Amino acid sequence: MIVVEARLDRTVYLAGEVLECVVSFTNQTAQGAGPSNSDIESLAWASAQLHCQCSVSEARVVWPGEDTGEAPHGQEGSDTVFIPSRGERGHTVLATAPRILFCDLKLQRGETKSYLYREVIPREAPPSYRGHSVKYSYKVTIGTQRVGAPTKLLRVPFRVLVVYDLGDPTVFEEVPPSNPFLEEQRQEGSLLEVASQVLTTITGRKSPNVYNITNQRGTVGKFTLFKSAYRIGDDIVGSFDYAGASVPCMQFTVTLQSEEHIAEECRRKPSQAVATMSFSRHHEFCLHTQRGHMILPIPLSATPSFITDIVTVRWRLHFEFVLACSPISQPELPTSQSESTTWQGPSTVAVDTMVWDLPIKVLPTNPLQATAVSLIKSSNSIKV
Repeated sequence: MIVVEARLDRTVYLAGEVLECVVSFTNQTAQGAGPSNSDIESLAWASAQLHCQCSVSEARVVWPGEDTGEAPHGQEGSDTVFIPSRGERGHTVLATAPRILFCDLKLQRGETKSYLYREVIPREAPPSYRGHSVKYSYKVTIGTQRVGAPTKLLRVPFRVLVVYDLGDPTVFEEVPPSNPFLEEQRQEGSLLEVASQVLTTITGRKSPNVYNITNQRGTVGKFTLFKSAYRIGDDIVGSFDYAGASVPCMQFTVTLQSEEHIAEECRRKPSQAVATMSFSRHHEFCLHTQRGHMILPIPLSATPSFITDIVTVRWRLHFEFVLACSPISQPELPTSQSESTTWQGPSTVAVDTMVWDLPIKVLPTNPLQATAVSLIKSSNSIKV
């Protein structure tokens, strides 16, 4: 019996990075399990490949160029041929060329041999995503076979983040060199270092934007957002100012949401609604207050904004304000510290609700940081 184990150096990568996977083959035949010639176990070959599968909800999405009489790619083929996507749902939208790890491997009892599989994740790869109607998932697949036996497949999942426009030279105009006396230093860094610098520069720029919140009856207040671009893992911080408001706001709720827009040519129904997914929420009562604030964390497991031929994912802050239809008397404040006062609010209040959506930009983060909290297992094994 041979145990095949594949182990990744981490579970989250940027598109364009080099993925490294150590594949080990160990002869774990038990002592005395058979005749003496069973001490040696052999495999005919082993290959490795990484691929991305896209699965869609057939009730909401029409696959581009869909033919109802044709099975999705990767679902057919002989069981003695290396087809990494065999048994996987959906369509293979990206696959690298298979690499041969060895041919005709022989192992003594207890012997282990390891091979290093290295592959560049294409920069045009879509990001990993699990939405309502579309899913993109990545795996490294190791295929191996004994002579005269079916091919066995070992898969290790991983996550891909995409930083767009890294190949655009204008991006680097905004990235200051770490040492101003070394003009070419920034071109010598790895893709991970360059991407981290670009993300830090874009999301670190403070540019407060003030929004006037109004309806047909007057001013509700002002909302300040201190920047408009964030990385996954960041906190979104905003403040409210109700000074001078003519419409009393009793309470508000802010929800961080992602929007899943299916391309028009891929929609099953032309009138189907945009799917939203909520991640974090802030709720606060604000009647008779002058100021308020909110903090919304962006989970590291969330997928940043992206666009493909099938789906576009955007992010927004969804506001819901509960407004009083008429002025509400304020409590009388005590004139000195020794006095106290009690305010009894009205038993019923006529209210209406106002909804507002504010688009924001959510970008990837350093994959090392995302790996630290990832729930994806970095290794897997099978017995051949």
